[in-house]
Amino acid sequence: MTERLWVDDLRPAPPGWTWAKSSAEAIAFLRDGEFAALSLDHDLGGEDTTRPVVLWLCEHDRWPAEVRVHTANPVGREWLTGMARRYGPGVR
Repeated sequence: MTERLWVDDLRPAPPGWTWAKSSAEAIAFLRDGEFAALSLDHDLGGEDTTRPVVLWLCEHDRWPAEVRVHTANPVGREWLTGMARRYGPGVR
């Protein structure tokens, strides 16, 4: 399992990463596959955020081994990292 999922509406995924631009797209990728790593922006345009993605991971216990947060939103970063530390593998 070497798949890595990048969730961000603006910044392109690094080479080798699957790119999801919305929370719904990210959840669809997670539902259909397994990922070794996940990197999250918080704000995805409009009212969309990655919070539904994290809640889905919590509800389905499908956390990748590695979780990263690359958002510039300090409040969003705190929420995402707090949830990943509490319910998932932590944050790198």
